[in-house]
Amino acid sequence: MVNWIEAAALALIQGLSEFLPISSSAHLVLPSLLLGWDDQGLFFDVVVHFGTLLSVLFYFRRDLVSLLPGAFSSKGVPNWQSEFWMIVLATMPVVLAGYLAAGFIAQELRGLGVIATTTLVFGVLLGVSVTRNQRVSTISAPISWRAALFIGVAQMFALIPGVSRSGVTITAGLWLGYEPKAATRFSFLLSIPVILGAISFMLVEALGGIESPPADWSILAFALIAAAVSAYFTIAFFFRLIDRIGLMPFVWYRLALGIVLFGIVFIQ
Repeated sequence: MVNWIEAAALALIQGLSEFLPISSSAHLVLPSLLLGWDDQGLFFDVVVHFGTLLSVLFYFRRDLVSLLPGAFSSKGVPNWQSEFWMIVLATMPVVLAGYLAAGFIAQELRGLGVIATTTLVFGVLLGVSVTRNQRVSTISAPISWRAALFIGVAQMFALIPGVSRSGVTITAGLWLGYEPKAATRFSFLLSIPVILGAISFMLVEALGGIESPPADWSILAFALIAAAVSAYFTIAFFFRLIDRIGLMPFVWYRLALGIVLFGIVFIQ
């Protein structure tokens, strides 16, 4: 049963790490490993993911208002170059990969060794993309369909725990030469259908297993609000950090975290 302290900690971890390129799954395993907390259950996961979804919807509310109208011309003809269709295109690969490989990933790729490895490997890849991006002329143009497809294919790796969805999509955008803010913005907009899909999948799984809520409704409501508020300020703060310090500090953080996780693996 999740108590107030556990709910607050887990909701804050989810809110802070969902949009930073540091992997939420790598951080969510730490409380159970270091403090011996029980698994929070699918209902709790649904609640905190819904909180992060609300945060990104609210932050990009003005962008979202123009997305759908811009997807069609005045005559109702699809404008295939619009950002709406780029998001749809970039979402399709992860939907297909999730449908085909979700069972295998859940059974074979959820161990701490996998999370430690992906934390390190994809941290290095982020560092390579950041370094390359600093040496080339960056692209300020909207995301093209080729770029959207490339970023969407990269996003498939985020199904593996420890990769970080925001991390791998930002990495792909930087590799293609897009400005850090442009790559980050597209990554965050791309999170909306992905988080929504994850919530739907977890909710169906929880209801199918007739799982009881892991805490009373007041604690769950608190966790939702904590996740939403922390995620909102994380998004806003992250855009400022990109201008001030860039993305390399997150690379070093991931490498340090991966080493710590490997240390825990060897100790166990």
